Amino acid sequence: MKKFILDNGIKIIYKKNENNITSFNIAVNAGAIVEDSNEYGISHAVEHMVFKGTKNRTEIEINRECDNIFGFHNAMTNYPYVVYYGTCLNEDFEKGIDIYSDIVLNPNFDEKNFEEEISVICEELKEWKDDTSQYCEDKLFLNGFNNRRIKELIIGNENSIKNFTIKDLKDFYQKHYKSENMTISVVSSLDFDKVVSIIKKYFNIESNKNDEIDKKVSLYEENKSGVFVENKDGINSCKIQYVFPIHELNNREIALLRIFNSYFGEGTSSILYDEVRTKKGLVYDINARLKNELGIKLYTINLGTSHENIDTAIEIINKEIEKVKNISNVFDEEKINSIIKTCKLKRILGLEKSITMSFNIATYELMYGDCNILFEEFNIENVTEEEILNVVNKVLKNPSIQIIK
Repeated sequence: MKKFILDNGIKIIYKKNENNITSFNIAVNAGAIVEDSNEYGISHAVEHMVFKGTKNRTEIEINRECDNIFGFHNAMTNYPYVVYYGTCLNEDFEKGIDIYSDIVLNPNFDEKNFEEEISVICEELKEWKDDTSQYCEDKLFLNGFNNRRIKELIIGNENSIKNFTIKDLKDFYQKHYKSENMTISVVSSLDFDKVVSIIKKYFNIESNKNDEIDKKVSLYEENKSGVFVENKDGINSCKIQYVFPIHELNNREIALLRIFNSYFGEGTSSILYDEVRTKKGLVYDINARLKNELGIKLYTINLGTSHENIDTAIEIINKEIEKVKNISNVFDEEKINSIIKTCKLKRILGLEKSITMSFNIATYELMYGDCNILFEEFNIENVTEEEILNVVNKVLKNPSIQIIK
């Protein structure tokens, strides 16, 4: 990879790719975690509005031009970032950057379009709540924390969404869509210098680094341990999710937790899958995963089961958690090396598509200041079972557990 920083502070990250397509991501440090308490959902609303027309293009023209040159393009808002991305033929890269620079840098925030899009977002909110697994996680975050931004949906709530004004969105955009807050990643066989010159041409904006942005309160806090139960009409199974904070872990400890999770909660040979599904037949699927994004940083266990099996499933999971804290002679050198090899393979396979590679490069650079972590996370040496178990005992305690039934 190569990195280049424009005079206005925009980071460009380039990775060579041996085919005739180019994927790019424009990541902006303007996700939900930068919102104030009266702004829940405004980051997502801005993401919607920038596609509704610019100083140079109408919404119809944007849609037509994008359909003509992109094989795939979209945008998304997460807690730590907003990203705008697309894949096109090499020959259309400049046109793609032309369109997306116009979208990101020149939105006109039309009042009529604003009212229409607020209605669209309210409809999106209804669909969001129909996903029972997502609903379970949302309720877990709401009940499991006191003050963190993740207590509220990325999309916001109906009250906050309907109370936004066009001025609110303009003010948020002016405050956070600054050149220093942008990272652009490109995966392409085009020459690096050509890529940089095209981006420089269309992102030739002035720096705003002297403008002050209010300091945010701490992104993290300890969870409220306990079991939270909520009834939801219209579902035939129950969803359960555990959450454990991991914001105090350093990079090495995160990698160690991933190694442990390959044994404990990931895949059909994992302890959780074997004990809860294979041996007891209590679930169709169960898994554990790390959410290591900035502002989130959680370890979760997720499963669905029937109403009558809730207590039994939780009892088995709790039992297995306590057992793994005191295991011995499981993570020998051969086992550790085998898991690391598998983790590397899965990471590489996950990055096989150029758009996925571009997305992760941009977001890792924006969140951590170093996208190389994406490729180097499992380049760790001298790992011992004791070190792994120290991390396990540090994390797997006092969970928040949400049940939707």
